[in-house]
Amino acid sequence: MDYNIKDRDAAKCPFGIFADQAGYFPEARKRAVIPFKCSEFSVVKGEGNVVFTGKTEYFGFDEPSGDEVYIADFSEIKDEGCYRITAGGQRSAEFRIARDVYKGLSESLLKAFYYLRCGCGLTEEFAGKFAHAPCHTQKAVLWENRDVSLDVSGGWHDAGDYGRYVTAAACALSHLLYGFKMYPKAAGTLSSGIPESGNGLPDLLNECRYELEWLMKMQSPEGGAYHKVTTAKHAPFVMPEEDREQLYIFPVSSMATADMAAVCALAAGVYREYDGEFAERLKCAALAAYKWLEENPKFIGFDNPEGCGTGGYGERDDYSNCYWAAAEMYALTGEEKYHEDIHKALQKQFPLTFLGYEQIGGQGSLAYLLCPHKTDPSLRAKLIEAFTDRAAYLKKISDKCGYGVAMGLPDYHWGSSMEILKRCMVFKIADFFSGKDEYKEYALGQIHCIMGVNALGYSYVTGQGDFCCNDPHLRPAYADGIEECIPGFVAGGANGNPCDGPAKALIPEGTPPMKCYADVAGSYSLNEVAIYWNSPGVMAMLAVTENE
Repeated sequence: MDYNIKDRDAAKCPFGIFADQAGYFPEARKRAVIPFKCSEFSVVKGEGNVVFTGKTEYFGFDEPSGDEVYIADFSEIKDEGCYRITAGGQRSAEFRIARDVYKGLSESLLKAFYYLRCGCGLTEEFAGKFAHAPCHTQKAVLWENRDVSLDVSGGWHDAGDYGRYVTAAACALSHLLYGFKMYPKAAGTLSSGIPESGNGLPDLLNECRYELEWLMKMQSPEGGAYHKVTTAKHAPFVMPEEDREQLYIFPVSSMATADMAAVCALAAGVYREYDGEFAERLKCAALAAYKWLEENPKFIGFDNPEGCGTGGYGERDDYSNCYWAAAEMYALTGEEKYHEDIHKALQKQFPLTFLGYEQIGGQGSLAYLLCPHKTDPSLRAKLIEAFTDRAAYLKKISDKCGYGVAMGLPDYHWGSSMEILKRCMVFKIADFFSGKDEYKEYALGQIHCIMGVNALGYSYVTGQGDFCCNDPHLRPAYADGIEECIPGFVAGGANGNPCDGPAKALIPEGTPPMKCYADVAGSYSLNEVAIYWNSPGVMAMLAVTENE
């Protein structure tokens, strides 16, 4: 980002007590964090009516935040309404207690994908003041053969930039589609107010289809997946329709091809109930991609060629990608050869519960565990145990954190908000397969952190809460000149190792990792957004609201 772009010091939270700025379910555990010494707290309803007074619990020193933490537990309050916590002359943001407390947040997280649509204009009817003209509709040329031009318009802008990347797209789609498969009640009622709303297809699937249509354009004639389509350099901070530089399609990679095979197979199984023709197109794309993998078994990675400065999304191997592809193909077709390929893929070493984007074995495990065809009982048990062991490990980390976050000191890196949301997903996946609610409160604890129960008091979702990030590293959000940010985007969050100039200037050395954040557009390592940061947010929301 150009350093003449506006930056400002991190805003100071006006609240000294940290609560979930969206709120709490009536029957759930409800806790706020007080980072100063106090013995009592009150819960105030409406204009000042004290409805509850309680004793705080001293947690102790919390290393990730550097705070001495006291806990205010107000779980006894179950009546719906709007409340605040007060103690020691300080107060929390206002929050709600209600069964539908996360409805607006869920819809906003999903609607963010619409605001990232590429290749079309966003109209005032659906985008309001964030409308803009069509963008990136021109043909792109192959980087290695510029005599060949292709129409690869459509899809979602990936992050703060205007690039579109296959592996990132597949990861984001997988979160959304698995959210739909595992939590159908919550997903089926989610309404985001997009042009397709009301067409008989749930809005989550309408939005995914927009990305899937683009994804299939990224398939080479031989079946491989082109790695990405971008300009040679990131655009300056202009509106998308003002980015008119030449678009380039970059070479096929085995990671992108495996991810394409996997997510197209996953989507084919989901959409065949709604649109058989579209599902068949997805299946054909998946088969072609998988055939390419069979014919090209050696790893083909990706590094930016000389002259290209956009996102690389390189990976060291394609082990987890190929595992995911084999599992999805078996789940879709039931053909034994894919079952054999799953076992072959598992001979490699990679995490079985990581949910992308770089390590995506967790999606392969979900594909196998939800497979409608015959599965190996011992492998099923192994995969379920992997998720339950991971959840138990994260629970221990959460119990040691005064803010209830399942994040150790090294986990506060670029995109920590994504990590927190993925850990919420692991808790819910463990409960899904155990049939218990053992980790329900731990899953909610990660949502609470994203929504304000953190050492800076931020809601890390734009437009959600009384004190939320508002200046993300997102080109249209800056270039539109509107003070209010486009809502629904998950900001990268606290990063103990910030790596850009503005972040280094704003974060003093030695700052505790949970406090290494500033809401400034110039800092991509603290405040960028990404489709695969929003997607675990949507899946997490579906998981925690399914039975409410």
